[in-house]
Amino acid sequence: MKHAYFVARTVLVRNGNVDEAVSLLNRVLGREGIFDQWRHTRYFEKPCQTRRRVNYMRCKSIYNEDMDRKIKFVMRKNRVEPFVGCY
Repeated sequence: MKHAYFVARTVLVRNGNVDEAVSLLNRVLGREGIFDQWRHTRYFEKPCQTRRRVNYMRCKSIYNEDMDRKIKFVMRKNRVEPFVGCY
């Protein structure tokens, strides 16, 4: 049976292997965007840079959402003919 390596932001140290636990914690925090938030608040960011960053993140999320929708459409299994126009 496979156990969870982390619950929320608490990492389990197994067999005294602290290095592995720290790398796992860094990976979890990186995926959640904690490091990005910390980097943006560490120094002053000019308002024009903030707008550029926010607009970029918006465009990126719209693009990713659109690509996910297209991939899900292509990967559907219940279509009558999965590859329309191909013989």
